[in-house]
Amino acid sequence: MRAHKFQGTKINPSKFHPSQIRFLLIILPIALFMLLPLIYIFNHAFKPLEELFYYPPRFFVEQFTLQNFVRLFQVTGSSGIPMSRYLFNSIIVTVLVLFTSVLISTLAGYALSKLNFKGKRLLNEINTIALMFVGVAVTIPRYLIIEKLGLIDNFFIHVLPYLAIPVGLFLIKQFVDQIPNELIDASRVDGANEWQIYTKIILPLIRPAIATIVILSFQTVWNSADTSTTYINNDSLKTFAFYMNTLTSNTNGVAGQGMAAAASLIMFLPNLLIFIIMQSKVMDTMAHSGIK
Repeated sequence: MRAHKFQGTKINPSKFHPSQIRFLLIILPIALFMLLPLIYIFNHAFKPLEELFYYPPRFFVEQFTLQNFVRLFQVTGSSGIPMSRYLFNSIIVTVLVLFTSVLISTLAGYALSKLNFKGKRLLNEINTIALMFVGVAVTIPRYLIIEKLGLIDNFFIHVLPYLAIPVGLFLIKQFVDQIPNELIDASRVDGANEWQIYTKIILPLIRPAIATIVILSFQTVWNSADTSTTYINNDSLKTFAFYMNTLTSNTNGVAGQGMAAAASLIMFLPNLLIFIIMQSKVMDTMAHSGIK
């Protein structure tokens, strides 16, 4: 009797069910509370200068204005470089890093998981060890290597340090490990070469992991000003994240607050959009990451 009753009840119904009300009463207030910073960022960017300095601060904008964005695109840095140049650099760098990091991580993950070659185990161990190091810990050796390669003040130095992402390679390998070897062997018997196996079998099956790498790479590159600060002296090669850090210091501290609010929204919006687009794939990654 109990078993029959349980079988007729859906744990997660596709449509609204009265049993969901108790969960909604808990989740909705938490969700609304977590939305408050997002709402504030959007409102803050469209406030006129006087509203930015209201005390106590006002959460919602009262007199909507686009003047902060107009001034942001009109102002130039201390070297005369327009803001649009920094934004263009960031877009180009981000696109290059996303493409190359996904390509390298997926190719390496497939090779380390399904191919047999000398040094495979050593490379796996090196990648595992690399997961323990944060970027700050390798700043000095990275700078020495880049200097020896003659890449100081080179635009592609924005891309080079982010080509290989240890956590990305780890996730890809975990996903590829779950693909049955029999499927790949059957493809080889049917005449498929390694590139065809990679493009037509591996890539479609590891899309959740690829989406996670895209988000991680995007956030790391788009929000990073370290490369422009450390390796670039030519202002025309620096990124929008660097410009954000110097915006208020290059202009009047009070007058620059409106532009800083607008720039913060420009920096934040792409992060929000890419996460919304790919969040379902990220949840699939979390669900499968521990499954063997």
